[in-house]
Amino acid sequence: MTDERRKAVHELDVTVWVGKAGIESVTAELRTQLEDADLVKVKFLRAARGGTTTAELAERLAELTGAELVETRGHTAVYH
Repeated sequence: MTDERRKAVHELDVTVWVGKAGIESVTAELRTQLEDADLVKVKFLRAARGGTTTAELAERLAELTGAELVETRGHTAVYH
């Protein structure tokens, strides 16, 4: 990842939150946001994680939306 992209990821605000309704409930929203933005940051709340990891959920959301998973850090993921 370039320094410019790393800076953009760091400065990005979370615009999609995944909660107890799960990742299926945000797939359309993430697709829509990616049409308008180069990068979208997603936060995985405790209720969504259950017995799984953020990384596993982030990968699954990427598969469901056809998005590229750029980075996972803590409980957030960035998609392109």
